[in-house]
Amino acid sequence: MDITGLLIFLAIGAVAGWLAGTFMKGRGFGLLGNIVVGIIGAVLGGFVFGLLGISAGGLIGSIVMATVGAALLLFIIGILKKA
Repeated sequence: MDITGLLIFLAIGAVAGWLAGTFMKGRGFGLLGNIVVGIIGAVLGGFVFGLLGISAGGLIGSIVMATVGAALLLFIIGILKKA
């Protein structure tokens, strides 16, 4: 992966983490935490979308997939915090 691809991946992760934090009503972790959640969420979203046989292409598809994964990750973290 070249530096441009890495920067795009980080930007998508940041946007996805911010969106997921917004959708999950303030369950975000600040800017840096949201980037981490978004990156992990992008990987999780890709895995889940692959299991479901859903393909997301392009920049918007990547953001949607990463946001769904990040929201799922925030949901799981919320459940684990309560336990």
